[in-house]
Amino acid sequence: MGSTFGQLFKISTFGESHGGGVGVVIDGCPPQIEISPEEIQFDLDRRRPGQSKITTPRKEADRCEILSGVFEGKTLGTSIAILVRNKDPRPQDYQEMATKFRPSHADATYQAKYGIRNWQGGGRASARETIGRVAAGVIAKKILKQVAGIEIVAYVTRIKDLEVAIDSNKVTLAQVESNMVRCPDPDMAAKMINLIDMVRRDGNSIGGIVECVARGMPVGLGDPVFDKLEADLAKAIMSLPATKGFEIGSGFAGTLLTGREHNDEFYMQGDRIRTKTNRSGGIQGGISNGENIVIRAAFKPTATIMQAQDTVNTAGEEVTLAAKGRHDPCVLPRAVPMVEAMVALVLCDHWLRQKAVS
Repeated sequence: MGSTFGQLFKISTFGESHGGGVGVVIDGCPPQIEISPEEIQFDLDRRRPGQSKITTPRKEADRCEILSGVFEGKTLGTSIAILVRNKDPRPQDYQEMATKFRPSHADATYQAKYGIRNWQGGGRASARETIGRVAAGVIAKKILKQVAGIEIVAYVTRIKDLEVAIDSNKVTLAQVESNMVRCPDPDMAAKMINLIDMVRRDGNSIGGIVECVARGMPVGLGDPVFDKLEADLAKAIMSLPATKGFEIGSGFAGTLLTGREHNDEFYMQGDRIRTKTNRSGGIQGGISNGENIVIRAAFKPTATIMQAQDTVNTAGEEVTLAAKGRHDPCVLPRAVPMVEAMVALVLCDHWLRQKAVS
């Protein structure tokens, strides 16, 4: 099972949704990076369940424990292990799912591949696995900010058919965190919250889009052919639970333009080559060009809903299932720090790889 990500800055996540706990082991972190549990906790709190009326009501504080690799507030250059213990599991809520496969969930495919699965909340397929990614992402963001001046901010731009354009050059973390849906536009955020709450009361779910910008990018991160920077970003984003699409720069909308309309013309700013537009999304030929990297991740509606659906059971019989448990009616608000983390992990890994050859 692929639980390891990265080449030089490498993470391995562990744990199941309703087991003893979840976490991450980080290898390749440089020494003397200042980091505290409080810094990690900030992003874990953004990701944790039970934070608002539009997220799952599961009550988990998600308090992190740094078990190794940090001494007197600084990284040692050795493996960093971070653990978050599960405090509010309710495996009994999933008893019916031990034999009935949830539509559009990983239940049936896990059973077919391994012949066994942890049906208590989905095991490794649960979004709870992302705790380790978010914790590691905090350290990656700290490295990028400290050594390269790179800032990463993600935010919600779409919930179902409610969509707003956000200026990625100016959006701030404070604007993102000013409301529970994490949309920087307050008027649209209010509409999104009302829609999610209405869907929640109906026992249903909806999806949307998270956009992420990396500002202060250096030139030269990424490699040609199979290790293109956008290819690694795509893999990182698409590894998140519930993702169904990835875009960079103009994305699919770029197909509506001609080459003359789409090309980012160059100009000189002092001794630096800049682009007049950024439809490339900060990457050309698989290598960062110094402009902002702008990506978008599409998240499907949460698979587990409270309405009756047709399915099959482990005996191959056609049955119905109305799921129980505590689930997000929309994953987007909690997905924001997950997207930031995955972008940070990729950029940190590529920054270290670039320094290794320069």
